[in-house]
Amino acid sequence: MKHVVITGSTRGIGYGLAREFLLAGCRVMINGQSQKSVDTALQSLKEIKSGTVEGFAGTAAKRDDLEQLWNYAEQKFRTIDIWINNAGIDQERKYFWELDKEAYDQVIQTNLKGVMNGCHVAFNHMLKQGYGQIFNMEGYGSNGMMSEKMTLYGTSKSAVSYFTRSLAIEAKQTNIKVGTLSPGMVATDFLRKSLDDHNRKIFNILGDKVEPVTKFLAEKVLENQDNDAKIQWLTKPKVMWRFASSMFTKRDIFN
Repeated sequence: MKHVVITGSTRGIGYGLAREFLLAGCRVMINGQSQKSVDTALQSLKEIKSGTVEGFAGTAAKRDDLEQLWNYAEQKFRTIDIWINNAGIDQERKYFWELDKEAYDQVIQTNLKGVMNGCHVAFNHMLKQGYGQIFNMEGYGSNGMMSEKMTLYGTSKSAVSYFTRSLAIEAKQTNIKVGTLSPGMVATDFLRKSLDDHNRKIFNILGDKVEPVTKFLAEKVLENQDNDAKIQWLTKPKVMWRFASSMFTKRDIFN
């Protein structure tokens, strides 16, 4: 039985991952910024009979909160096999120069520093217990893609990809494995913020609902034995097949 901690897991992809790990029989610690969000997600997840779920409220941008998250998970589960840094926030749909200081500070603090905090906490504790796996969530910008009014978010995710792969190189001398999860386009509230008539078609071709994506990612994480693992849902062959099949099959991931 694996013990899993997931930051930012009270909704969206993080919640979907928690659900799939529970269904696989794991013990899962969820996390959200507020106690209310954690309690709501716990109530829903506890209806799943497999596995065991606990929750802890804390902010990824604060290292002390993640230290407390580890300690609470360790108190409940004794050891942590897998730590997933999923917590992240979107940017306002504005050009970079239109954003105020608080807006871009918050995105970088959560999406980049939050990942660094999670890795620092988890890595040091896993060194003490002698093993463990850390996965960081990629997103728009991780592969170098750029778009107007996504500069800040894309920068944060590009930096996460570089940081993770460099950390994996450093981790080779340890028993800790570090990798990335790439969910592609998933029909969460996050993606809906970008939804308009122009991009609805492409989202419906390349996007997916939460359940199949998180099921795939959770299964691959549990199977993984490699350092610097890159677990990717939307691969290049899948993209090519989606475009080819879109001529004959229409999809609507938002209904």
